[in-house]
Amino acid sequence: MFRNALSILKNLLLFLALLVPAVPIILIAFILLLGVVFITLIPAVWRNQYTTGILIVGFTGFFLLFGLLLTFGKVPIGYNLRNLVVRWKTTLLTSLSFTLVVALMTVMLAFVNGLYQITGNAAVPGNIVILSDGALDESMSNLGNASSSNPIYLLNEEQKQYIAHDDYGRPIVSLEAYMVAAQPIPESAGSGRRRRFLMIRGLSDPAMTAQVHRLRLKNGGAWFSEAGVEPLGKNTDGTETKDQAIQAVLGAGMAREMGNDVYKRPLEPGDYFEVGPRKWVVTGVLDSAGSTFDSEVWVKMQIAGPMFGKENWTTCILRTTVPENGRDMADALTKEVKNPKILAQTEADYYSKLDATNKQFLYAIVVVTGILAVGSIFGVMNTMFAAISQRTKDIAMMRIVGFTRFQMLASFFLESLFIAAIGGLIGCALGYVANGWTASSMVSSGMGGRSVVLKLIVDAPLVCSGMLFTLTMGALGGLLPALSAMRLRPLESLR
Repeated sequence: MFRNALSILKNLLLFLALLVPAVPIILIAFILLLGVVFITLIPAVWRNQYTTGILIVGFTGFFLLFGLLLTFGKVPIGYNLRNLVVRWKTTLLTSLSFTLVVALMTVMLAFVNGLYQITGNAAVPGNIVILSDGALDESMSNLGNASSSNPIYLLNEEQKQYIAHDDYGRPIVSLEAYMVAAQPIPESAGSGRRRRFLMIRGLSDPAMTAQVHRLRLKNGGAWFSEAGVEPLGKNTDGTETKDQAIQAVLGAGMAREMGNDVYKRPLEPGDYFEVGPRKWVVTGVLDSAGSTFDSEVWVKMQIAGPMFGKENWTTCILRTTVPENGRDMADALTKEVKNPKILAQTEADYYSKLDATNKQFLYAIVVVTGILAVGSIFGVMNTMFAAISQRTKDIAMMRIVGFTRFQMLASFFLESLFIAAIGGLIGCALGYVANGWTASSMVSSGMGGRSVVLKLIVDAPLVCSGMLFTLTMGALGGLLPALSAMRLRPLESLR
């Protein structure tokens, strides 16, 4: 027993001694593979004006490669397909590794696409967001007492000249108070969660706020009243009860999420829900799909403020008459308004800062996908090396009857690309199933942030990037085995 243990230890030490010199080479190869994989992920992850061009160049390169291999390879394509069918178990397992990586990448990037759409669609050209100085987010801002009746009390007379007005001559300005409340989720909802955080926006004039943000109500809805409350039903004698329900306007996503708790359908005007000790009634639902307001609850400021300890305005949104000079006006407001000191920025700039969460997701997705991709590359490499070892006599006979080394390389290289393409197509199809799914997440600038309900978006660039990605993995995994098949000597292989 002791001698066997010493023998095992000795062999292990010898193996490590042989492995140590190869570690730098292995690390360099791993880094190179990751580098190629990350380059392929660029059109899927970092969307810009060059995305379409990168995809076109990538697919053009692979189509030319396929054409070159099929034209000059001259190995019957049926031979490769028969071998894939004969080794169907190995082929299937290897293809599934590509399917897993591509499907996972597609779903994760669809989630990030949904976040980008939300932050991108919320910004209105010409809108300027005013927060208190030093505030990175609405939740940390404090502009002053909510009793102020003048929505543009922050501006001087000269600055007011650049404020846009509606058809009735009213300045298009909205004072808002952003607050967060915890809402218990009933066990009957079956979601497994105990509570959710509601994003509540206290307002004085919801119609004006909707005009500022270019939102409207769905059919059958109405804004909450001037009082912000209504009687909670009637007594048996027909008189109205003293209990009152708080009127609220919901974003479409929040109406859908809260409606599943009890009604198993989206909330509609007239439906009730509970937040804190009081009942709330839905007066209308915003047509807000694809924006951060999709996850909000709008309510009368004078009602919600005292309930949740937020009696000061947090945000002022104003529409300028010169959208192209919005950034200059925002900078001027930041410098000139002293009481209180404020931070003004265009709405586009404000929401772009909320993409910090999106970037964190992107970095995590790139790392996870890159590591999984390298695993898939080694998987197809292992499969093709095994295929070559089983078909050395076939390769020898083909060489003897006249097939060249290049034609052997083309044959096995095509096989690896076929395996990758099959797995990639299935992975893209499975990932596309997630298109339109809803999910909850946070958007944040690093501090604060808000909860949002978003839709996963699987678009054409994402699907095309997935296929380009899987073909790249197949090419990297099939190159070395194909080179080894090309180097086999016919006479030695027949022995």
